[in-house]
Amino acid sequence: MSRRVVVSVSDKEGLQEFVKGLSRLDYEIVSTGGTARFLREGGARVTEVSEVTGFPEILGGRVKTLHPKIHGGLLGIREDGEHRRQMREQAIDPIDMLVVNLYPFQQTVARPGVTLEEAVEQIDIGGPAMVRSAAKNFRDVAVVVRKEDYGWILQELEAQGGTLTLESRFRLAQEAFSLTARYDAAISSHLSRMEASAGTIQPGPGTFPGRLGIALEKVMDLRYGENPHQQAAFYRELSNGASLLPDSVQLQGKELSFNNLLDLNSAYQLSAEFAPPCAVIIKHNNPCGVAVSRVGQADAYLKARQCDPVSAFGSVLGFNRAVDLETAQAIASTFVEAVIAPGYQPEALERLRARKNLRLLRYEAAENSAAGWDYKRVEGGLLVQEVDRAPEDEEGWMVATDRSPTPEEWEALRFSWIVGKHIKSNAIVYTRSDRTLGIGVGQMSRVDSARLAISKALSPLEGCVMASDAFFPFRDGIDIAAEAGIRAVIQPGGSVRDAEVIQAANEHGMAMVLTGRRHFRH
Repeated sequence: MSRRVVVSVSDKEGLQEFVKGLSRLDYEIVSTGGTARFLREGGARVTEVSEVTGFPEILGGRVKTLHPKIHGGLLGIREDGEHRRQMREQAIDPIDMLVVNLYPFQQTVARPGVTLEEAVEQIDIGGPAMVRSAAKNFRDVAVVVRKEDYGWILQELEAQGGTLTLESRFRLAQEAFSLTARYDAAISSHLSRMEASAGTIQPGPGTFPGRLGIALEKVMDLRYGENPHQQAAFYRELSNGASLLPDSVQLQGKELSFNNLLDLNSAYQLSAEFAPPCAVIIKHNNPCGVAVSRVGQADAYLKARQCDPVSAFGSVLGFNRAVDLETAQAIASTFVEAVIAPGYQPEALERLRARKNLRLLRYEAAENSAAGWDYKRVEGGLLVQEVDRAPEDEEGWMVATDRSPTPEEWEALRFSWIVGKHIKSNAIVYTRSDRTLGIGVGQMSRVDSARLAISKALSPLEGCVMASDAFFPFRDGIDIAAEAGIRAVIQPGGSVRDAEVIQAANEHGMAMVLTGRRHFRH
């Protein structure tokens, strides 16, 4: 028995092979304009939509599938006698499958300098309408919106005599409604950034749209959330092209937990800040050791672990280079929960596989990984902000003290400033030019963070530097650091007592750099 499929796609990858498979299964191919030409070039026999509807494509292609003979064929319930009678009277043939992907609106508006007119022309009308019709009638119609599904659909059709199971049609309908929801959300978010005034439509003054649509796709269920009594799942943000962590490959180890993913994210973000080989050790979503090395990756890891070896037990590690054998041997010498890196040398992977429960993730850095927004949930709402990854403007940094930093101190200050922005506020970090020595995290007062960082230091702090993620409200933090031997400080400045704080640094012979930018991390 012949079946009918309507095909109308923008992304034509894999389409010819899929349609050839449908033709072998005795499907009549009905298509529109550019898709029909593409399929004929591949040797397919195609019926134009206009032949089915008896009505030409008009308005530059804006109207071609919005017709009762298309939507009636998609929406007609096969088991409903009245539906069948009306379809016969109107000469409407049933449509068994719809293959559609939509105009590339999101890709278009992501281009720099795209005009409103260009964006509007990429708002698909007929495609979403057909998708919704077919998905609504999933008991009788299969709707295909993802090229990734072509393979398994053909396999099932061949095994099932040209039809799909109800379970498969329902799964395809779920994907279809997810697509239209994402599509409409993207259009709404983009147009909400615009303002109409004095007969023109221009981008609005704000960065954030009046209405924000966030499209998410579940990656996997998690064993539990932050605590065992909380259920949890991991989602990919579809509105952002950068999906580094959701697209990472787990090479081995136990199932990832909610807390693992938080720590892995922090480990990646901090390690990615540095150009030289870098090792980051994360515990409870804060770094407890960070180091870089010109010697090599293993040297960086050992230096990072020496900062706080007690806290490093059961930690999560991040590297900005493929893990080598020497580093793997050092990792295997202690208990580690998880590792994230851009790769693993074969001999390193073999060494780490001996730790069967050790979770190993491999990522591919995305070009636009700095894109997107940071979301924080509050009761009944969502806080949205830019991701804190703007390049540091060192030209705007100012030496506020009588003494300027030495070249070695400058190098250490840059290192400590980067680390400090990844520590939970209030944050104080003492470092050399290549490693952390003491980290004070999450205290309610900055002076307590300064004391905590000193208490955590296992190496002498004499001659080292200090970074603070926000200004010093009083001079006490400077006095405490000076007593420990700190010789240079980097901080945003901006306190009403800046003069008092700078004077304290001068009294101790310290150098102080003001960046003009704070890095709170709540």
